[in-house]
Amino acid sequence: MKNIRFGAIFQIAIFLGVSSLNAQEVSTEKTTSNYNYHDAFAPFFYTKNGTATRSASGQPGAEYWQNRADYKLTATLSEQTNEIVGTDIITYTNNSTDAMSFLWLNLDQNLFKGDSRGEAIVPVTGSRNGRQGQIFDGGHKIKSVKIIKIDNKKIAEVEAKYLISDTRMQIFLPEELKSKGGKVEFKIEFSYISPNEGSDRTGVLETKNGKIFTIAQWYPRMCVYDDIRGWNTNPYLGASEFYLEYGDFDIAITAPANHIVACSGELVNPKEVYSAEEYKRFLEAKDSDKTVVIHSKDDVLAAKKMNALATKTWRFKLNNARDVSWASSAAFILDGARINLPSGKKSLALSVYPEESAGNDAWGRSTEFVKNSIENYSKRWMEYTYPVATNVAGNEGGMEYPGIVFCSWKSKGKKLWGVTDHEFGHNWFPMIVGSNERLFAWMDEGFNSFINTLSDADFNNGEFKEEKEDMHENASSYTDLDLETVMSSPDNMKEANIGVLCYGKPSAGLIILREQILGKERFDLAFRTYIERWAFKHPTPDDFFRTMENVGGEDLSWFWRGWFQYNWQFDQGVNSIKYIKNNPKNGVLITIKNYEKMPMPVVLDIKLKSGKVDRVNLPVEVWQKNIEWTFKHNSTEEVEKITIDPDHVFPDINEENNVWTDNKGMLEKDIILDPYLGTFSNSRMPIKIVMSEKNTALNVEITDYPEFSVKSIGKDEFESKRAGLKFKFNEDKTGFDMIIGDGRTIPFTKEK
Repeated sequence: MKNIRFGAIFQIAIFLGVSSLNAQEVSTEKTTSNYNYHDAFAPFFYTKNGTATRSASGQPGAEYWQNRADYKLTATLSEQTNEIVGTDIITYTNNSTDAMSFLWLNLDQNLFKGDSRGEAIVPVTGSRNGRQGQIFDGGHKIKSVKIIKIDNKKIAEVEAKYLISDTRMQIFLPEELKSKGGKVEFKIEFSYISPNEGSDRTGVLETKNGKIFTIAQWYPRMCVYDDIRGWNTNPYLGASEFYLEYGDFDIAITAPANHIVACSGELVNPKEVYSAEEYKRFLEAKDSDKTVVIHSKDDVLAAKKMNALATKTWRFKLNNARDVSWASSAAFILDGARINLPSGKKSLALSVYPEESAGNDAWGRSTEFVKNSIENYSKRWMEYTYPVATNVAGNEGGMEYPGIVFCSWKSKGKKLWGVTDHEFGHNWFPMIVGSNERLFAWMDEGFNSFINTLSDADFNNGEFKEEKEDMHENASSYTDLDLETVMSSPDNMKEANIGVLCYGKPSAGLIILREQILGKERFDLAFRTYIERWAFKHPTPDDFFRTMENVGGEDLSWFWRGWFQYNWQFDQGVNSIKYIKNNPKNGVLITIKNYEKMPMPVVLDIKLKSGKVDRVNLPVEVWQKNIEWTFKHNSTEEVEKITIDPDHVFPDINEENNVWTDNKGMLEKDIILDPYLGTFSNSRMPIKIVMSEKNTALNVEITDYPEFSVKSIGKDEFESKRAGLKFKFNEDKTGFDMIIGDGRTIPFTKEK
């Protein structure tokens, strides 16, 4: 860096008796801008450094640990009473560095008790959440809790002390569970009555051929114990979803004999539950790229003649998953097709739906949709990890679980594709990448909504492709000042804002990041790396942010801060233009301004009189230390129109300042600097001042002082606030007064 010497100016100071001339440059920007580049590009976005468990680069640390929960589950369904009676044998492995004297579990069905916290916060106007006004004896009934083993020591099924608090159960262990690999096995006997509409995630639907049971949040599930918060025990209030440990599942479901049962995981006893003909069709479906009907409408009607008291037990297995859900009905039509995975492995797409939903314009295409969705995401991001993918027609709008989803039985065509693709996208977020949905819904709903936009374009040559989002139209809804932040928990949002903050806004943010900031290649690599790093693990927002930055090679703190951490608005505008030396052939200076708190890169279209349009791209760094920015465009003719963000890819809340036109926009007159140029001196001062033109500005060079530029502040008057000096030229430009300090002046004359 150049050494700055103050000798000459110090001499001037002595001459005038001025104590200090090093005035800092003060912004001359108009106060109409809310932008503050110190805030936007502030340091210390991350509030903590990397740790042994979570690297500063965004990947799991060298000492990352995660606990595990394996389940052996049974359930018996009563069609008459809607009751599920079950057993839940859990083997819990404590890989943490802490010993444990108690465990916490989720009892999610307790949301539907009349005195639950979630029911208490349902507004009188109604809600998607809770039990939808149904009066019934909801909630888990715990018959017993027995400890079977601790650290491989058998205990004769000792009754465990437990405490139930709303949707959580705390189990007290008879002896401490060791850290770093300690295991406890325990058994819970439970029952509950299924709600008809359980927070739009589980329910019972009446159809003409029987009830459809879509069963979820049905068994006591382990809370997560992690390196961030220890036990995660936030109650289930309805809006926020789930945070669960990974493990293996063994499931046995006993249902009426005329039912078809679908479940997360692979059916391991198909010969026992299907007829010989159905089993033959089942095998055919596993080897077919076209949809094969396994259990038809005629089979549904024939099954009505079965013994009403007879039952079948369906057995399923699912490995390395965080949850399991199922569906059962005498009304189900069942069809399937093969899913082809990139590695050469196969999976199975299945659909179950009632007669009312059948037809090629409706659920008759469901399996086609499932197959295409899974194959597409497997190619783009990471291979699907489950042996089956089942779409269930129920009374939910759309709800996701590992290997199985519940979608509205009413959906058809584009809507059915959209909800199917969305819910199966969740098998990547949060089923494979196990983020904390209860706190950060945007990490699954938002990410999933983003990958859906790519899948829509890919499916069947764009059959259901959506138009590109107009971010100007949606800017006010994404950045309304009354909105909460994306980083808020859904339980901490107005219910009406969840769609924007958990789905739309984070998805739009990732599209901006991919298409306007990082570019598709860098973004896709970083996003894929995030998935690979955190598959079957528990990432936090920082892990995502750090991975995208480290793999993408950019400091994106300004973006995370404005779009995710805060609810900042964005507004760029074209202020004015100025032809260099007032001649369009010399090029044009264009001045733009950032009016709101959020910075973004700049995209402009400059239309010239000839009709030619030049596209100009400026990086976000132009706002790193500026509120207003002027740049030169090397055009050789008059400008007719300038449009900022012509493709509406940024969330600009004010379009009125986005366009400059030659008949309305501000055209500034350039100051011809030639008369001001030359060398100036004062016979009483041992210095010379050279005025020259550099980069269209008047440049000042004083003997033994670093050169600087000055701005026009009036007729024949220029100023540098950084240098603390003004220069007032006389009428014929043969000299000037240098004004300094308290207004006293030094005259200088142009040398001949």
